[in-house]
Amino acid sequence: MTRSPAENVHLPIYEDLVRERGDVVAEAQMAAAHTQDQAADLLGGEADTWDGPTGHQPQADFG
Repeated sequence: MTRSPAENVHLPIYEDLVRERGDVVAEAQMAAAHTQDQAADLLGGEADTWDGPTGHQPQADFG
């Protein structure tokens, strides 16, 4: 069975780094979402939602 990237995989080296240095990836995702919200507020519109874990924006429904 092949694992998908979205599945939790036990990565002891990563877990050690998170314990020592903090979860930099999660912090960067939160900062990106905050920046996007601020930009939407300043530009007077609503920003597309950003899917932090994958970095993809949802596809628009033109139907």
